[in-house]
Amino acid sequence: MKTIKNIYHAIGLCVLCVLSALCVSCSDFLEIKQMNEIILEDFWNEKTDVENVVTGCYAAMLESDIRERMMVWGEGRSDNVAGGRDITNQLNLYNVLRENITAMNTYTKWESFYTVINYCNTVLKYAPTLNSVDPSFTQADLKATVAEMTALRSLCYFYLIRTFRDVPFSREAFIDDDQRMDLPATPFYDVLDSLIYDLESVKGDAVTRYPLTEPRDQTGRITRDAIYAMLCEMYLWRQNYDDCIRYAEMLIESRKEYFKEKVSTAGFRISASEAEQMLERTNGYPLECLHLSGANYGSVYQNIFVKGNSFETIFELVYADNPSGSGQKANSAIGSFYGNSRDKMGSWVAPNLVVEDAVKTEARTVFEDANKAYDARLYTTFSSSSGYITKYATREQDVDVSTSKVADNEKNTDNRRTYFGDGENGSKWVIYRLPDIMLLEAEALCQQMTEGTDSAAVSMNREKLDKAFQLVNAINKRSICKNTLLAADTLKRNNYNSKSQMESLVQRERRRELMFEGKRYYDLVRYAMRAGNTNEFASIMSNREDVNQGFVSNFFKKMDAIFWPYNYEEMRVNRNLVPNPVFGTGENESYEKTSK
Repeated sequence: MKTIKNIYHAIGLCVLCVLSALCVSCSDFLEIKQMNEIILEDFWNEKTDVENVVTGCYAAMLESDIRERMMVWGEGRSDNVAGGRDITNQLNLYNVLRENITAMNTYTKWESFYTVINYCNTVLKYAPTLNSVDPSFTQADLKATVAEMTALRSLCYFYLIRTFRDVPFSREAFIDDDQRMDLPATPFYDVLDSLIYDLESVKGDAVTRYPLTEPRDQTGRITRDAIYAMLCEMYLWRQNYDDCIRYAEMLIESRKEYFKEKVSTAGFRISASEAEQMLERTNGYPLECLHLSGANYGSVYQNIFVKGNSFETIFELVYADNPSGSGQKANSAIGSFYGNSRDKMGSWVAPNLVVEDAVKTEARTVFEDANKAYDARLYTTFSSSSGYITKYATREQDVDVSTSKVADNEKNTDNRRTYFGDGENGSKWVIYRLPDIMLLEAEALCQQMTEGTDSAAVSMNREKLDKAFQLVNAINKRSICKNTLLAADTLKRNNYNSKSQMESLVQRERRRELMFEGKRYYDLVRYAMRAGNTNEFASIMSNREDVNQGFVSNFFKKMDAIFWPYNYEEMRVNRNLVPNPVFGTGENESYEKTSK
């Protein structure tokens, strides 16, 4: 592939950037050898060489090119977003919303993910050679590094296959122009099986906990819990529900232990008594929760998405709390897509169908009638008065539970929310957090149930229904913006006595909890692949605000349409890529016209 052919040059640049950031002088060194010669002959000599390139892998994940694609691929084609500020002048993004995607659209480019993949492959190739050169790089260090880089590579491939279905797959480091780059695409399930195999092989070697002296590493780097989360989701996509549930439970138990460790740590922000109250509210799951001694739910939002390193977060991309003038990266994609203090309306806004839920008390689409207007996510996720997306875009949100209902806070929107400044967004981009995994487990439990509402089916399903409800209800209860919960405030188990009822509840909870986190479109793709048809998918897509409903309804009759086309330039260079039949190659006149 064209995008891989010069990646070995990028490895050298990555190392250069990392060393420069560490104030290490290397100008003389770089003048002596070519980049590829440095990597092969001179660079891999010390433990710090490995550490620097590993750091470079994470630095590459922070690039806006990757972050934008996580957002566009995960949300842009979904029913979660509609066009916002100046969207018609951003043709590539506008065409994504209109479902007018072609092989010429810039968001079909994938090279930033393959760059990280090749960084990881390069570490995996050369790190083992340090055992005989630097004694300080122990066998345990090597195993942990292999696990970390294997997992990060697997995460990138997982994004690629969920987006494009079949993609070029290689565990080989591309460091030489003589290597074959024009790899054919490997089928979706073959790649997925390879990722599962790789993660199963290394999970036991991954770091369980990073030192307390490096708290950011606990959520900002791959840990064993992050690998458990990936395996949980991958097994769900593979429709292996037993293993999905097994890894979800392993992760949940690990997070419970981690929470106990945090509570017992001196100076932790939650006391033992507060922790006990929180766990009682959340069915024993360690979720960020309204402190019963306080009245501001906004601290829950801030702990997860702004401050980061929350005890419920498993893996996140860490951006600077105050990037302005620090030389560290800001989460620039958020300011553009979701908004900032200068332009509170971003390129996207919440669609009317979602916004209308905030003022309804019955017949809601996404949120639950049972919670009336007490669900804090009605406030912290978007503005019910304007549709502006507030999750990730705001530094602080003052959600005062002393008012009669959350909706009352909309009367004071401007002075209850503080947006990040233009170019200064320091919010953390969460890849996995505990509610995500809990809902994946609940989804797997639903798939193990028997259809029907007769007494035999209800009896057979009861244990799984109870467990799935416990998982959903914990997440839902922690979001109810009241100090004291009444029976009328919470979901009722008796309302969900069949597989279809529980499955619908799980899907709605997943949508409202993870809205704007880059999950929704992938969920819809998974549902369609499991069903083996696009009937429900096409119905959801055709109700979006920015599309021609007749065209979209017909377009999504084919399963191929739910995936993205390969980029035109990639297909020009790699003739082994077979274009997605519903999109074509982009070489004809009509594609060129719609992309300019």
